[in-house]
Amino acid sequence: MNILVLGGNGFIGSHLVDKLVGEGHNVRVYDKYKELFRKPVKGVEYCFGDFGNRGLIANAVVNIDIAFHLISTTLPKTSNDDPVYDVQSNVIESLFLFEKCVEHRVKKVVFISSGGTIYGKPKTLPVREDDSKFPVCSYGITKLMIEKYLFFFNKLYGLSGIIVRPSNAYGPRQNPESVQGVIPVFLDKVKEDKVIEIWGDGEIVRDFIYINDLVDGIYKAALHSTSYTIFNIGSGVGHSINEILRIIRKIIGHEIKYSYTKNRPFDVPKIYLDISKAKKEISWEPITSLDDGIKQTWEFIKSLYM
Repeated sequence: MNILVLGGNGFIGSHLVDKLVGEGHNVRVYDKYKELFRKPVKGVEYCFGDFGNRGLIANAVVNIDIAFHLISTTLPKTSNDDPVYDVQSNVIESLFLFEKCVEHRVKKVVFISSGGTIYGKPKTLPVREDDSKFPVCSYGITKLMIEKYLFFFNKLYGLSGIIVRPSNAYGPRQNPESVQGVIPVFLDKVKEDKVIEIWGDGEIVRDFIYINDLVDGIYKAALHSTSYTIFNIGSGVGHSINEILRIIRKIIGHEIKYSYTKNRPFDVPKIYLDISKAKKEISWEPITSLDDGIKQTWEFIKSLYM
């Protein structure tokens, strides 16, 4: 199949490209930037531009069977600073993308949403796909809006849509200098012998999914035969930030420096995902333990200093 990966040079996108190429698909990547940690992949067609460049987006969807939408112009931490920009640059441009997908007869759009911010503070754990959703940050609100509009385009125009709500992904090629991704950020601090700053008391619980497991889940979800559905893709288990620190300390083999700071108002205290639907409907489940995943991420961080 001919496949477009919007955001294909990012952390998740680049690993998804590897999976798609390995499965024998023709892959086109649309992104604003080149990959950070490696050269272009042989055989992949690369198109560069902003998500808001409508002429380039319209060209990118030509002769495409499946479009994977991984682009986001904001992060949970920064989205509340300018909600208007968040909506304009993500929701509005996603609507344009969907319109062009209909016009050029793209068979399916796979939208990578959010398995954390979209639910807000859950009433029960683990969180199911059909549980209530009350996002507490603009990032989660816009993700939910895009989900709803993809459903709208499915019902109105027959555009097939798959929603993937991933938990906190981590692994090699995740930028340790970003403000997102606690595991590589923590490991990079350890490598540089710097203090790890932790928001709150470290008892915030999150669901961490190793990148290879995540892209395997995304790929299997994309092949699902239904015209519209939603999958949580995570580990199905919650781990606190303090647990992550203990695992890192065990892997490193010595004490690490860390300190606690004031908690952030948009941080949900505890969330992890129910992945039973993915297990049942697409025969997927994660195979990488948190210890092994952090070990492999640590090897990547060390390689950056060689």
